[in-house]
Amino acid sequence: MDKKYTPNLWICIVMDLLGCASYAIPVLGEVSDIVWAPVSAFIFYRLFGGPLGSFGSVFNLMEELFPGTDFIPTFTIAWAIRRITAPHSKRMVSPVQNI
Repeated sequence: MDKKYTPNLWICIVMDLLGCASYAIPVLGEVSDIVWAPVSAFIFYRLFGGPLGSFGSVFNLMEELFPGTDFIPTFTIAWAIRRITAPHSKRMVSPVQNI
């Protein structure tokens, strides 16, 4: 799956905040990461696709599973990488037609 667009920054920030939400409940939080990790990885892959989505989804899965690493803003970092490496499209200006 090869995505050519960059997801909305707000979606990425919300996804990172949802990943950090497990810190709100001390013991239950780490258990909830077992459920959240594959869901988050799947969403990551669907948002970014291609090589960034493949690598990022595996990284996101590991980041959510390992205790104490939930603070890494994986979605936001991937958004920045996509914005920096995306080719800049030239603005298409329509020619003025005289009537």
